[in-house]
Amino acid sequence: MAGEPQADCLFCKIVAGEVPATVVRETPTTVAFRDINPQAPTHVLVIPKGHYPDAASLATGAPELAADVLREAGEVAAGEALVSREGGPGTGYRVVFNTGSGAGQTVFHAHAHVLGGRGLEWPPG
Repeated sequence: MAGEPQADCLFCKIVAGEVPATVVRETPTTVAFRDINPQAPTHVLVIPKGHYPDAASLATGAPELAADVLREAGEVAAGEALVSREGGPGTGYRVVFNTGSGAGQTVFHAHAHVLGGRGLEWPPG
């Protein structure tokens, strides 16, 4: 069932405290932790505590939870000094959802990558 923890999901295990992570923020509905293979000086993952396999299923099944993930991405960026809490100048940041293995998703639990701390060219790659 959507939102229910999955026994074989790495991120569900992080939410449950069964797998360690460097947590930078936690709310009643989300957990944000540092990526173990950072692709930028700041690389934090923001995940919903409920299990949804990808961003599309999260947005469809729990739009308020998807909003929580995006809100927390902004809070992480502010906490990492990538942007001011008032939304003013900072170095900037990118929020990325990889959906599907062809797009680079390796853990099938919806998660937002918050990336910053260096120039982020477009297109990425």
